[in-house]
Amino acid sequence: MSRLGLPLPPAQFPLVWEPGDEVELRPTAEIEARLAVLQVVMARCFGMPAEAGMSWLLGSRLVETVTPPEWQFVMGGRGDHRSFVLHHDAVFALAWVLGLTKHLDPSEPTDERLMDMLPNLVAGETFTQWRSRTLVAPRDAVEVAALLDFYYCLDWGHLELERLGGTHPSLIDANAIGQRRWALEWAVILRGPYHDPPAGWEEVDLST
Repeated sequence: MSRLGLPLPPAQFPLVWEPGDEVELRPTAEIEARLAVLQVVMARCFGMPAEAGMSWLLGSRLVETVTPPEWQFVMGGRGDHRSFVLHHDAVFALAWVLGLTKHLDPSEPTDERLMDMLPNLVAGETFTQWRSRTLVAPRDAVEVAALLDFYYCLDWGHLELERLGGTHPSLIDANAIGQRRWALEWAVILRGPYHDPPAGWEEVDLST
């Protein structure tokens, strides 16, 4: 964080986990489904017709994984368009968790090849077809949890920098960091006496 030019969290900054906690990732199929749903949401941001989006989700049997805010946006364009566009970085983080991208560098933008790794909605590629052609290799849960801890601190650092009126030291701003953290918080499951059951996508706690 010092090399990135960000302030360091205070000594009393809470930990992501406690000693003795166990860590795992959500099931691979669940992560793949979340990535695909977010891609459809973003496609709607950039002109995909509502009927096409709904048809793809129905054909891919992913409707049950769509959150109410996402469904309202896919069906009728209701909601914060800008916030849905920002999900691009959440998709990038989930792709990293699945081993589809080589890095999740907090100083670098998303991989320019990211869209090639996702379902080809324009060509009508189904969710099943995409899974068949994509060789996912989910990363070790401990590695993902360690990066979650880092992004947890990065999120605080970027917000603190904004509060102090500083300028971002890289191409990545607080919104991108927050989106990546959101995806990692959702993908990692921590089990221990101080953890609640895994939260849904919209219930992820991004407070610091």
